[in-house]
Formats: sequence, structure tokens, C-alpha cells
Amino acid sequence: MSAALFDLTGRIALVTGASRGLGKTFALALARAGADVAITSRTLASLDDTKQQIEALGRRCFPVALDVRAHESIAAAVAAAHAHFGRIDILINNAGCNIRKPALDVTWDDWNTILDTNLRGPFFVAQAVARHMVAARYGRIVNIGSVTSVAGYAGLGPYGASRGGIRQLTMSLADDWGPHGVTVNCLAPGWFKTAQNAVMYENAEWVAYLTDKIPLRRPGRADDLEGTVIFLSSEASAYITGQTLLVDGGISINSTRALPAKK
Repeated sequence: MSAALFDLTGRIALVTGASRGLGKTFALALARAGADVAITSRTLASLDDTKQQIEALGRRCFPVALDVRAHESIAAAVAAAHAHFGRIDILINNAGCNIRKPALDVTWDDWNTILDTNLRGPFFVAQAVARHMVAARYGRIVNIGSVTSVAGYAGLGPYGASRGGIRQLTMSLADDWGPHGVTVNCLAPGWFKTAQNAVMYENAEWVAYLTDKIPLRRPGRADDLEGTVIFLSSEASAYITGQTLLVDGGISINSTRALPAKK
């Protein structure tokens, strides 16, 4: 297989929620693979470090403010990125949030915040970008889901609903836009330490419990996702669409051991 299949030189990517965490990881991975990158966050100042790191790699970077909960903000940000670079070849639909609560404690506003950010917002970002991709007859859209796209966890009801929705949305959009040369896939990370869940990883007993559930016996590291996001953004995945690719160390297989684990 030619390495050129994974080369993103000359491609333009848009990464939402790129100021920190996995979004920043995705933006830098695409830049290392050769892409120029438009990056978004609700505040421009929070994008300074990501921008500097991308430009240090010799790639162009365009930061733009975007609140995925506001339709007018989506329209303006996508228009600005397209005007700046002249096109958008790749969308990493990453911006998201979580409010971790037992189901009986979830409020109406909690639900709306999570679903508006994690499901409604990504749909309208994809729609705005796809208008340009469909016209260009080319595009790679990567929606960021989660292991909760396929599995249920207590305390994550609205979040799981939003991520399950992303998986279903991915399949529908793949069918909508496939005839126009646009692929749509879902990258679903497992348990990765981020700013949203960092407090959980301070509990050594919980980390040990989690690790025992993962066949590869460790939580994910940010660099575990780099190859996958490049693959789904590149020509290497040209005949893959509508799929959810779990990068989770195997936790989603829900294995039950017949024998105790070896010490």
C-alpha cells in the first residue's frame, strides 16, 4: 500500500472544538499529515496554542469562533473558513460537552445543553460544510462519537443518547451525500482522559476497575487516535462510509471471562 494514500498535503480541514483535548489532537494529527487546518472554539483566544503548534509544523492555520449551539454562528464560521482557504475537504465534527449525573437528577436544561451541543450542532455544522463539499464533488466528514454510541453507562443518559444519535446520523448522511463524492464516518473513542472526565482518573480504584474491563489493559492515550483520524480523512478510506470505527482498546466487546485473569 502506498503511503501517498494517507498523505493530506494540499487538503483543507476544519476541526471543531480544537482548543484542547481530543479536538486539538485531531487538528495537530491532520497538520502533521500535511493538511492546512481551520480550527474552532467558542473563544478565539483559547485557540492560540493550537494555532502556534500547527504553524510550527509548517502548515497554515485559520482560527475562527464557533458556538455549535447557535445556528448563525455555525453559518458564519463555516463561511469564514471556506472564504479563507477557498474550500473545505475534511470536517472533523468534534465539539461536544457532557454533564455527568444520575438519570433522576438530570434537568431539562441539562438535556438540552448536551443534545444541542453534541447532536443538533454537529448536524448543522455537517450540513453547512457539506453544501460546499457536494458542490466540489469531494469530502471527508468524520463525526466524533464515543463508546457510548454503542454501549450504555449509568450517569451518561443524555450523553449516550447524543452519541448514539451521532452514529445513526452518520449512516443517514452517508447515504445522503455518498452519490456526491462525500464520505461520512464516525470515529468513536473509548475511555480517554480529557478535561471533561479528568476527575474520574484521580480515583485509583476506579481506574483499576476500568483497566480490568479493557482487553488491552489500559485507558486510551490521545496518540491512539491519530492514525484513525488520518485514515478516515484520507484516500485510504475512499470506499468506507456510514461506518462507526471504535478505538476503545476492546472494551465494547463486553467480554466475560470464563477464568480469573492471570496475575
